[in-house]
Amino acid sequence: MIYFIGAGPGDVELITIKGKKLLENCDVVIYAGSLVNPELLKYAKDGAKIYNSATMNLDEIINAMKDAFEKGADVARLHTGDPSIYGAIREQMEALDKLAIPYEVIPGVSSFSAAGAVLKRELTVPGQSQTIILTRVEGRTPVPEEESLDALAKHKATMAIFLSINQIEKIAEDLAKVYGSDAPIAVVYKATWEDQKIVQGTLSDIAEKVKEAGICKTALILVGNFLSDEYDFSCLYNKTFSHEYR
Repeated sequence: MIYFIGAGPGDVELITIKGKKLLENCDVVIYAGSLVNPELLKYAKDGAKIYNSATMNLDEIINAMKDAFEKGADVARLHTGDPSIYGAIREQMEALDKLAIPYEVIPGVSSFSAAGAVLKRELTVPGQSQTIILTRVEGRTPVPEEESLDALAKHKATMAIFLSINQIEKIAEDLAKVYGSDAPIAVVYKATWEDQKIVQGTLSDIAEKVKEAGICKTALILVGNFLSDEYDFSCLYNKTFSHEYR
């Protein structure tokens, strides 16, 4: 069996119990070395064969899985965060389908939820935002025109922007046209890692602050009024609000 496992955002204790148990029992581990915390490899069983997929192409990854499967070995395929978000797993799964090799996907903690945790903010607060948009801007990977930042910004929802920190200046400029230049924004570098950095500001000053912090990769951008101090209390715990349990 091939297990696509969400390794979590960085802190080794944020892998799920199921993911950790599988990692401990697999004979082969293929991990995304550019992003997955290598400390997770300490959970691998003694004698497990380790591959760093950062140095491999798709054919090499699939061949390693095929070789392990033919030898009766289980494979832990470690992806950063949650594999369903920018995990590039679909092409791997389709290749395994063609080879009739079984696989499972084990979800993980995404960096956007980890960033909310380290910021100590709720991403969906009443009166400000009840929607989260997960997106990225166009780079070497194109983005559909209808999913441009300009189009998504019109919702004024909480927005988590992945894989785009190198374009922070343009992002802030584009978002300011809709959110306003004084809208709050946060950049979280390597959320939950030991060298984590948090930079907060407004759309008018965030680019300079990020530059001063020396952040140019491995960071998530979060924008929206969920970062402000103004919001409405939830009805859930309001003593005048009744529901089936109270």
